[in-house]
Amino acid sequence: MEVAPGTVVLFADVSCPWAHAAVYRWRATRARLGLTGDLVLDVRAFPLELINEQSTPRRTVDAEIPVVGAMEPEAGWQVWQGPSDDWPVTTLPALEAVYAAKRQGLEASADLDRALRLALFRDSRNISMHHEIIEVAASVSGLDADALADLLERGEAKSEIFDDLEVAKENQVRGSPHFFLPDGTDEHNPGVTLSWEGEHEKGFPVVSNDEVSIYDSLLERAARTGPT
Repeated sequence: MEVAPGTVVLFADVSCPWAHAAVYRWRATRARLGLTGDLVLDVRAFPLELINEQSTPRRTVDAEIPVVGAMEPEAGWQVWQGPSDDWPVTTLPALEAVYAAKRQGLEASADLDRALRLALFRDSRNISMHHEIIEVAASVSGLDADALADLLERGEAKSEIFDDLEVAKENQVRGSPHFFLPDGTDEHNPGVTLSWEGEHEKGFPVVSNDEVSIYDSLLERAARTGPT
């Protein structure tokens, strides 16, 4: 995959707890290393509901949150607090909004992506709803929520989700999250080795290794390619 200098491409689903932690770690490491002005995250959709042909089960997410949350508590978490029938059945509208926000720059898009993850995992908001997405967008500093709403009403970014799904397949994206760097290297769920105990939707994840320091290496390798 061709990745522009100064850019890291991330394939992820907004409803994936592992991606929520990964995005937080990427942003926190970028700030700590003083690379905020040198590196930008290009968030691409890896829509699990299209790949698995089902909406992301709340039971699976509820089993994952205590495990991932313990690994990275500062990312922002709580188990779902809304009504059971308000759990978002689709993340496609939220993913579409992230693509639409790219018209305002990759940083604006990445900021919206992070805000939507917080809305779901920290605030229990139904991010499949148009009005919730626009309200979240309005809270993102520097993002023009009205311009975003206009793009969403015209559906101009939706096809990009499906285009990037083909890119993901061509480049053997292994799951959410999967990072791709300008030097040609890639990392799936960086530093984390996990297995699943029991059946999905019935069991729970087990993490046997969590090497947070891999994010230092990941960002330093990306930065060596130079800014955009």
